[in-house]
Amino acid sequence: MRIHPLITKSEDLKALVDRLSQHPFVAVDTEFMRENTYWPDLCLIQVASSDEAAAIDPKADIDLKPLLDLFVKNEDVLKVFHAGGQDLEIIHNLTGKVPHPLFDTQIAAMALGHGEQVGYSNLIESLLGHSLDKGARFTDWGRRPLDKRQIDYAIADVTHLATVFPRMVEKLKKTGRGAWLDEEMERLADPSTFAFPPEDAWKRLKLPSRNPVVLGRLKVVAAWRETEARSKNLPRGRIVKDDTLSEIVLHPPKSQDDLSRIRGLSAGWKTNDIGARLMTAIEGATPLDQGEMPDREPRRPGLTKDAALVSDLLKLLLKIRAKESGVAARLIARSDDLEALAAGVRKNLSILSGWRYEQFGKDALDLVEGRLAFAIENGKLKMSRVVSEKREERVHA
Repeated sequence: MRIHPLITKSEDLKALVDRLSQHPFVAVDTEFMRENTYWPDLCLIQVASSDEAAAIDPKADIDLKPLLDLFVKNEDVLKVFHAGGQDLEIIHNLTGKVPHPLFDTQIAAMALGHGEQVGYSNLIESLLGHSLDKGARFTDWGRRPLDKRQIDYAIADVTHLATVFPRMVEKLKKTGRGAWLDEEMERLADPSTFAFPPEDAWKRLKLPSRNPVVLGRLKVVAAWRETEARSKNLPRGRIVKDDTLSEIVLHPPKSQDDLSRIRGLSAGWKTNDIGARLMTAIEGATPLDQGEMPDREPRRPGLTKDAALVSDLLKLLLKIRAKESGVAARLIARSDDLEALAAGVRKNLSILSGWRYEQFGKDALDLVEGRLAFAIENGKLKMSRVVSEKREERVHA
């Protein structure tokens, strides 16, 4: 595989993209920093086909549009990532779109018996038999110039990715599990995953109370913090820490002058603009609408005590079936699906259709409806089919 020098010129990038566009897939990785910023600071983009690989310097005076168009507009080239959530977020921030079609080797690894959320180095060692150099893992990618070791480390990620991807595809074909991943990849490529409106920021926080007045205040203050963090490009905690935010919504200041007496806020907030904007948000808060009130037990659809026990049995069954098939349990079913099934839901459950039904859902339904049971034989747990009394009567008649 040909390895190019660091690309810093638009014409070199355009030529590379023209060649990559002729290949069925391109492996993609990024290096970024975000410890001191709200938005990830993109420092390097690495790409590889089966023939060549290169790192592109986005901090140089370079036009990234041809590369970004390849990612989000070219439907003929499959974009391959490993645990690509943050890479996809960066591309979405730059384009408003998510690469498509795409393939994530971490998700594919779950279907091939490598466990849940397998690390990249472990996957490479398992499939290629050698370890990766981790020496530059925590390097300062924003510093210029980048040295040769940094660039070699970064490019190695995509060269290995371009090597293992075809091997994983062949294994998926042999096991007949390739189609299993389509739904997961489409979910990963959903732009709504990365379009995060400030007014929803409160939903990601630990709720300080279930009082609608407090939650209404939490909603506007969390949105205020999100907007401030974005506009200043600072981490949320640099604006207001979560604990301080909870204190504000539980015991709201009556005037801007009171802000100076809140632990975690600067005394200057009693007179500055950011303090004024915070007070405006607090004063405009209204009680949270009943329709927005969070469930007391999220993801547990009205489970009775008996249904909760059934849900636990389904989780045990899932663990058994996952071990038997060599597929990560998280790929087969989610806890909320199991709880919904235990609660009596039978519609719009992913485990009751397609490959998930064949691998797990059919047995899960039989367990819930009394046609399958756990048994102990010679000290080992096993599943057994339940024969109804009426059927026994017919057999012995």
